[in-house]
Amino acid sequence: MLARRQFLAFVALSPFVRPARAGEWPERPVKVIYPYAAGGTGDATARLIARQLSHALGQPVIVENRVGANGVIGTDSVARSAPDGHTLLWAITPQIAISPAMTKVPYDPKAFVPISAVSTNRFVLIVNAKVPAKTVAEFMDYIRVQSQGFAYAEGGAGSISHLSMVLLLNRAGLKGRNLSYRGNAPALTDVVAGHLPAMFTLLGDALAQLESGAIRVLAVSSDQRSTQLPHVPTIAESGFPGFKTMSWWGLMAPAGTPKSIVNRIALEAAKTAKDPKTIEQFINFGIDPLGNSPEEFAEMVCNDIELWAEAVRLAGLQAN
Repeated sequence: MLARRQFLAFVALSPFVRPARAGEWPERPVKVIYPYAAGGTGDATARLIARQLSHALGQPVIVENRVGANGVIGTDSVARSAPDGHTLLWAITPQIAISPAMTKVPYDPKAFVPISAVSTNRFVLIVNAKVPAKTVAEFMDYIRVQSQGFAYAEGGAGSISHLSMVLLLNRAGLKGRNLSYRGNAPALTDVVAGHLPAMFTLLGDALAQLESGAIRVLAVSSDQRSTQLPHVPTIAESGFPGFKTMSWWGLMAPAGTPKSIVNRIALEAAKTAKDPKTIEQFINFGIDPLGNSPEEFAEMVCNDIELWAEAVRLAGLQAN
């Protein structure tokens, strides 16, 4: 709790470190660093927001893919950038709330000031269609009778697909063995093929596979049901009150960025996230629009740092 209070206090104070003078920003193009390769829903979402921000700010907002070390290189480059509002981070949950708990990274989460969480991403608990379970309760019964133990797929050790299962099994008092893949796509492919029985995956990825009938969605990991699958209950509804695992995509800036700039970007990002056309595109991507305030985003980050630190500990992945 002390670390949480320190983080919130830091976020509240850091934008005031360098006062901005009206009319000076943006005086040149703004870069948004996306710490992964081009392609995929995260990249497409970042570029959608950047286009809208370009119109609103009167300067080009350019997404730059800076890859390496599972997102650490791009993230660290923003932490080291001048806090003048011209270099921003397309922030993703793992780089801020998970990686620092697992390993020594060259940046501190406090090196960034949250601007706005543009969208949230629900995960879903899926099983191969040949698995007899049709509810979370039946899934737990299925796990209990596996004579060789329960093994599940996940998109990389310490990924949200991995840690969500760790948290759920812990709540149920059960054990499981994770089989790690290099990314969510190959893990999902093997569940679809029936090589492994279950996994947590992004809702958008699951939607693309549902029509084939090869998988079944048992529950969503968010605190509310999905508009895309309104008949599917949440895990919290399914016997695990309070269970919630989600990821977010949002904008952050180097700590010390003037509050006037942070607030301006947050305002424009929120307008874009709440525009009906953007909402339609987000829903097609399988993600949920948000567009919250810097203070609300900071609270989300704090909650996730606590949640994922506990999951990393349960998984035995914590930094030495």
